[in-house]
Amino acid sequence: MAGPMNSKPRIAVLIPCHNEQATIARVVDDFRAQLPEATIYVFDNCCTDETGAVAAEHGAVVVREPRKGKGFVIERMLDTVDADVYLMADGDDTYPADRARAMLEPVLSGEADMVVGARLSEFADRSFRPLHVLGNKLVRELINRIFHANLTDILSGYRAFNRRVVNRVPIVSGGFEVETELTIHTLYYRLRIVEVQVPYRARPDGSVSKLHTFRDGARVLWKLFNLFRAFKPLTFFGSAAIVLFALGLLAGWNPVRDYFSTGQVAHYPSAILASGLMVLSGIVLILGILLHAINWRFKELHDVLVRGRQ
Repeated sequence: MAGPMNSKPRIAVLIPCHNEQATIARVVDDFRAQLPEATIYVFDNCCTDETGAVAAEHGAVVVREPRKGKGFVIERMLDTVDADVYLMADGDDTYPADRARAMLEPVLSGEADMVVGARLSEFADRSFRPLHVLGNKLVRELINRIFHANLTDILSGYRAFNRRVVNRVPIVSGGFEVETELTIHTLYYRLRIVEVQVPYRARPDGSVSKLHTFRDGARVLWKLFNLFRAFKPLTFFGSAAIVLFALGLLAGWNPVRDYFSTGQVAHYPSAILASGLMVLSGIVLILGILLHAINWRFKELHDVLVRGRQ
């Protein structure tokens, strides 16, 4: 809960790190210069170098998370840090600290519950691999269409958010797909999300990316698939039912044509296949309707429980 109306909001800067010894000192110092009133937390995620020690020397509160994966780190952040407003940035010095105030302003003013630092309009030549840009755009288009949004960067790790997000958004992902999960949960629970354009810098020399293009890209798409099925069951299963129904029509075309031409059905296998597809289409549609009703009731219960905690 926030403090009294006349008190200053408590700001926490959250920095997840895995072996960022080469950059963490500058990151902590830069955010300290921009937000002297904030508490800076560095989350040491199985670091094998001196990231934690360097961060502590520069005045950060160091929290260690033994489960390796960015999703586990963010889960620990939301569980352990008590603040009114949160600013999350990576420890690799790719996000500009001088945009911190611009990131926080929409949250502090009540305009937004979450602010995403959108990177795709301004980035250094070496900051993105070509496939990363393509993958980000693919995920963006899918989420915008499924959840009726208009976002430009889904996978950004530079975010500001308030306690409504902390109280409402569960984190179950363990890896880099957590940004996709954060975005989708924010949209699903009707929280206000806006974007602030930020430059995205290339990693400094000595800093190595932990992102694996194909493995982590597949995890992001799989997470999107599962959340689509869970949050939009009527759309998901309804679409599957339409596909099955269309396949049933195609399979049944010859048997129906034979029947009207000769009064007999000559293509029995096609007729059986068509009947099975039609029945399966109806079952899948009914399943989608039932899951949609259950999902709606769970959403109502979730909102009531959140209001009770607040």
